[in-house]
Amino acid sequence: MSNPFFEEWQTPYGIPPFDRIDDQHFEPAFDQGFEVQLEEINTITANPDSPTFANTVEALEASGSLLDKVAGVFFNLASSDTNPDRQALEMTVSEKWSNHTSDLYGNDALFTRIEHLYKARTTLDLAPDQLRLLTDMYQNFVRGGASLGSREKAEVRKLNAQLAQLETQFSQNILKDTNDFELILDREQLIGLPESVQAAAATEAEARGHSGGFAFTISRSSITPFLQFSEDRELRQHMYEAYTRCGDNDNEANNRGVLGEIAGLRQQRATLMGFETHADFMLDDRMAANPGNVHQLLDQIWTPAQQKVQQEAKDLQDQIQQAGQNFKLAPHDWWYYTEKLRAQRFDLSDNDIKPFFELSRVRDGAFEVARQLFGISFSRINDLALYHPDVEAYAVTDADGSEIGLFLADYFSRSSKRGGAWMSEFRGQALNIRPIIVNCCNFAKSEPCLLNLDEVSTLFHEFGHGLHGLMSQVRYASQAGTNVKQDFVELPSQIMEHWALEPEVLRSYARHIETGEIITDELIAKILQAQTFNQGFMTTEYLAASYLDLAWHQGVGDPPINVDTVEQQAMDHIGLIATVAPRYKSTYFQHIFSGDDYSAGYYAYIWAEVLDADGFEAFKENGIFDPATAKAFRENILERGGSDDPMALYRAFRGRDPEVDALLRNRGLVNSTEAA
Repeated sequence: MSNPFFEEWQTPYGIPPFDRIDDQHFEPAFDQGFEVQLEEINTITANPDSPTFANTVEALEASGSLLDKVAGVFFNLASSDTNPDRQALEMTVSEKWSNHTSDLYGNDALFTRIEHLYKARTTLDLAPDQLRLLTDMYQNFVRGGASLGSREKAEVRKLNAQLAQLETQFSQNILKDTNDFELILDREQLIGLPESVQAAAATEAEARGHSGGFAFTISRSSITPFLQFSEDRELRQHMYEAYTRCGDNDNEANNRGVLGEIAGLRQQRATLMGFETHADFMLDDRMAANPGNVHQLLDQIWTPAQQKVQQEAKDLQDQIQQAGQNFKLAPHDWWYYTEKLRAQRFDLSDNDIKPFFELSRVRDGAFEVARQLFGISFSRINDLALYHPDVEAYAVTDADGSEIGLFLADYFSRSSKRGGAWMSEFRGQALNIRPIIVNCCNFAKSEPCLLNLDEVSTLFHEFGHGLHGLMSQVRYASQAGTNVKQDFVELPSQIMEHWALEPEVLRSYARHIETGEIITDELIAKILQAQTFNQGFMTTEYLAASYLDLAWHQGVGDPPINVDTVEQQAMDHIGLIATVAPRYKSTYFQHIFSGDDYSAGYYAYIWAEVLDADGFEAFKENGIFDPATAKAFRENILERGGSDDPMALYRAFRGRDPEVDALLRNRGLVNSTEAA
């Protein structure tokens, strides 16, 4: 049987031939990819010549092309369009991948060559990106255990293999619990829900085999509008509690034991690596450098956020009393009464907003922002074989007509896709290799698909990540696009959110779905006036999750670990008010337990928000489409990837270090005594 992964792809844009790839092709391709890279490494270590940057560092950088090829397809599909066969293979491959990585970092002959070059780095006359590549490669080997003794290496290898399995299981458990839950209602139970929400629920019910009913799930695109608008408090409580019990039900998908093992094994690995905690280990390789710096930033924002959220809670309790009710505000009430207060205070609700934000127009609005800033264009391609019917493909070209890459948009929720939103790549950029980038979201599929403001921001956010991947101009793949420090990666995504609600931009894409009317200045003014509304809540729930992440990774002890105790102690320590819960509770906190990247790193969004808020000030000062400012951002941030120190790149763009003031202003936390 022929295997497409063993061929050169003669396809438009070099896109994977999805119509020819079967699940049975993946495992043999992975196995051969592992084998071929080990052969390539053996060639490096067997070279009798003294190590050079070319015969060691660049040779290692160029190795593993087959492995990258199959991984780029498989792991994307495992996230966005999985099935039982792919889930089973994901468990197998995760362990094999972990062992392969351990073999790489445990290769003494290879590390000896890299270490020799690293010690002599100041004498090698390397270009800045080459010095960065050598430095990062050396540090990655050290962090992978290369400098440990044989016993410790074996233990780290064992721990990594166990973690790979557990992290994969954690993610699969969440998908199972998310898919298993459904609330099926009839029309009489939909009181308060807008027509667009009802239409999406009807579509979901049809897909789940409940024709004629209305299905609500615990995906964000379903539960959020339900909590905002349903007039049935008991149903709102039912939905909220189902969401907060994800991964914490009495079934085989319960994540309590899984996450406890993950935290314990990470701590064991950190100790072996010479660090006090997993947080110390992870932050040693990030801009923040150590947990103390993270806590300092979080604490700086926590105090004004608490003052604001307490006022917001009081205002919502007043709303309850004014409605003739006498119950105490509970966490599941927050969205409903916030929506009531928003309508009262600003004469504004999601029902007013969503008709102006049809998905395709929002997408085109993001494309137009990129064109005005950077001169790039997106052209729809209709004849490509893609991995799912919902996916759209766009050719991306520069102002001079040269090809930049291929952009895939996969926006709709489905049972085969994990929750959340993300950017990934089927192929990364390097030298003359053009990237294939994908944006995945989980918007409720309906016709028309109308977005709320949070979903509009999500689309622009992921598009910012997409631009980071598409516009990369580096020579080494490991430095391309989003291959940067974890607490720097959110800068391009979060700064792009600012353009979404700029009046000039809104007038270009926000049109009423029925009348075609351009969004009015009056509605724009209301939207902008409401931007800091409920920011106490939004900041608090995010920061609470960041503190919870750190609590799990600053030494919780060995399994078995009591999840409730860890959560309660973490929230008691910061004094979280009872009416607000962390954005994610432990059993469905995918960011930190489905992989290492964001573990002890959920703070990265607020860390990067300091950068993006400060950075957007440059655009506001000079004009939001100022060519010189856009050029500086493109050349110093988007094109450079991880080829230099991130703070050096930011300074090159901004001309100075970032300041926190813009973030506090944007979130309405400067004068925390103001009414919410």
